[in-house]
Amino acid sequence: MYNSGKVKSTRNHVPWKLAWHCVFSTEKEARDFERYLKTGSGKAFAYKRFVSVALKKDFLEGRKGSPKRKRRIPCPRTNLNILFMTSKEIRQKYLDFFKSKGHVIVPSASLIPENDPSTLFCGSGMQPMVPYLLGEDHPEGTRIVDSQKCIRTIDIDGVGDTTHLTFFEMIGNWSLGDYFKKEQILWIFEFWTKILGFDPTKIYISVFGGNEKYNLSKDEGAVATWKMVYKEVGIEAKVVEDSENYGMQDGRIFYYGNDNWWSRVGSPDNMPAGEPGGPDSEMFYDMGVEKKFHENSKHKDKPCHINCDCGRFIEIGNNVFMEYIKTKDGFESLPKKNIDFGGGLERIVMISQEKSNVYETDLFTNIINTIERLSGKKYDLEEDKVAMRIIADHLRAATFIIADDKGISPSNIDQGYIVRRLIRRAIRHGKKLGISEESWTKEIAKIVAHDYHEVYPELRKNVDFIIDAFKDEEEKFSKTLEKGEKMITGEIINGEQAFNLFQTFGYPVEMTEEITKEKNIKLSKNFKEEYKKAMSKHQDLSRTASAGKFKGGLADAGEETKKLHTTAHLLLAALRKVLGDHVLQKGSNITAERLRFDFSHPDKLTDEQKEEVEKLVNEAIKKDLPICCDEMTLDEAKKQNAMGVFESKYGSRVKVYTAGKEDYIFSKEICGGPHVDRTGILGKFKIKKEQSSSAGVRRIKAVLE
Repeated sequence: MYNSGKVKSTRNHVPWKLAWHCVFSTEKEARDFERYLKTGSGKAFAYKRFVSVALKKDFLEGRKGSPKRKRRIPCPRTNLNILFMTSKEIRQKYLDFFKSKGHVIVPSASLIPENDPSTLFCGSGMQPMVPYLLGEDHPEGTRIVDSQKCIRTIDIDGVGDTTHLTFFEMIGNWSLGDYFKKEQILWIFEFWTKILGFDPTKIYISVFGGNEKYNLSKDEGAVATWKMVYKEVGIEAKVVEDSENYGMQDGRIFYYGNDNWWSRVGSPDNMPAGEPGGPDSEMFYDMGVEKKFHENSKHKDKPCHINCDCGRFIEIGNNVFMEYIKTKDGFESLPKKNIDFGGGLERIVMISQEKSNVYETDLFTNIINTIERLSGKKYDLEEDKVAMRIIADHLRAATFIIADDKGISPSNIDQGYIVRRLIRRAIRHGKKLGISEESWTKEIAKIVAHDYHEVYPELRKNVDFIIDAFKDEEEKFSKTLEKGEKMITGEIINGEQAFNLFQTFGYPVEMTEEITKEKNIKLSKNFKEEYKKAMSKHQDLSRTASAGKFKGGLADAGEETKKLHTTAHLLLAALRKVLGDHVLQKGSNITAERLRFDFSHPDKLTDEQKEEVEKLVNEAIKKDLPICCDEMTLDEAKKQNAMGVFESKYGSRVKVYTAGKEDYIFSKEICGGPHVDRTGILGKFKIKKEQSSSAGVRRIKAVLE
C-alpha cells in the first residue's frame, strides 16, 4: 500500500492509489488519510489535505504539455474546489493579499489598551485604530493590515458551547482617507473566493437599509458593487427587504436598518455631535440548509434569514464604510472617508477546514489533545466536550494576557482578576475531568506558546513568566477548591456568603454562581447588592486597619519614613523608564530604616539596570524637585496618566502627588500617604537587594544614605 509510485493528475481526476510515502511524512499520516477516505465528510478533508501537501512538494503535474505548477484540482464526486489550509496559512495569506494591494502589515497592538481606562482589554481589531480613524496620521500611511489579539469577557460564562471564545484574533484592513467601498468589496470578495476558495454561492451579504429620521439613504452604492462581483461569478444577486418577517425570499443581498450602521456608540440616535460613523456591510457563510440548524433551534417558529441566530449563517467579516459625521442638525459627509474591515480568524478557519465549530480546528487540536492526555478521556461525550472547551479557551486566553508585555498576573483587581477567574474556572473543570497531575495548567500554556510564538513572539519571550504564574495560581487554588465547593449547599446562597467564599477560598463570584446553578441552588433576590455591600464593608475595615500605615505601606509617619515613601514614587518612575511601561507597583512596606518595594517584572534586574535606576532616582533628588499634591476625580487622574496601585480601594476623589514642575515631571502618582515637600532633602538612594517576590513580581530593598 505504501510503496512509491508516480503521482499523476488530470483535469477531472486524482487517482487515490498514491505515492504515500512521497507525500506524507509518516506512515501514520498515510493511514489516517486512508481512514478518512472511507467516510463521507472525511473524504473531502482527506482530499484537501493530500492536495495541499502534494502541491507544496510539487508532486502534482499541471496540464498536459505545461511545466509543473500549483493549481486547483476538482475533487472526484465532492464538488470541492478549495485547498486545505492551516490557520497559520490563512492568517498569512490575508496579510500577504492586502500587502499586494499596497497595505503595510503592522503587528498586533497590546491586549491592554493604551490610555483608555474605559475598558480592561482590547476587544476588537478597530480599537487600537480609533485615533487614526478619527483623523490622526498613521505612521505607516493610509493603508494598514493586521491580525489583532482580542479579549472579550462578557461571555465568559457562556464558554463551553460551540461558539463563544474569550480570546480571538481579528484580521483587519483599513483605508484612512484612501480607497473606499468599491475597492474594499472587490478585494474582500476576491480574497474569499480566489485565495481561500470559498464557494460564492455560500456567501450572503447584509447592507444598510437607511434611516428616514436622519435622512440617511439606503446604501445603494454597496449594493451595486456587490451585484457586480456576483455577476462576474455567474450569480444573479437578488436584493431583499424585510427578511426578519418574510425570510430568505431567494435573496443574496439583504437590507437591514440600524443593524448595519456602525459608530463607537451604536445607532445614529446614540451618537453625539462630532461623532463619525457610517453604514456597514456584513458577509455571512451558509453552513447548509440541509443541516437543519433553524429547524432544531429555539427560533424555529420564526422565518430564517442571514441575521438569524439559529446558527445556519456565520458572519465571516464586516466592512464599515465610515463616511458621515453627526452634527446638531443631522449628518454630513466626511471630507475623508475610511474603511474598517474586521473578520474573526477562528470562524474563517472553521469554514475553511470544514468544521462544525472552532474547537475542532487546528487552532485547538494540540490543546485538546493535551487535555485528553492529562485527563485520560476523549473528546467524545458532550459533558466532557464542554469541560475541555472551557479549559482550552480559558487557559489559551490567560496565556495571552499574561504573555503581554504589560506584566499582568493573577490578582483580585482589573485585568488580574479576569486572569484569576479564567485559570480557576479551568482548574475546576480539570478536576471534573479527573485531571490529577500537579501543575497541569502549565502544560496547556506551553502548547499555546508553542503554537503561536511565530506570530506572537512575546509568548516565547515571556514563557517562564507565564509558567510561573500558572503554577503559582494553581497551587493557591487547588488547596481550597474542594473545601470551598463543599460550602456551597442548602436551598439559597446570598451575596454575603458568596463574598466570604471569595475571601476564604478564592472563589470568584461568577464561579459561585455557576456552581449554584449546577446544584440547583437559588441565589438571593438581592444577591449582587449583598455581594457589593460585603465587599465595601471589607474595604472599609481594611482602610481602617491600615490607617497607621497610611496608604503606601508605611509603618509610621516619622520624617525618615516620609522620605522613603517619597523615594518609592521616584523608584517606580525610574523602574518604568529603565524596564518599560509593564512595571506596576505590586506592594510596599516602608519603615524609618528601609524601603521594600514590589513591582511587576518577569526577569532579574541586571547590574547595569540597577545602576541606571539608582542614577535616575539620585538625579531627581539632586534636581530638588517640588512635591505637589492635587485633589481630583479618579477619571481626571487617569487622564493625567497618574500611576495607581490598588484601584478598587480608591474613592471618587483622589490625591495625586507630582514630583516636578510643569516643564519637567519625573513622577505623578495617586497616593494618600505623607510626603516631603522637595526631593532635595532625601539624601543618596542606594539599592541593597533585588530578588523575586512571587511569580512575575520582583522586590527591591533600598535605603537613603
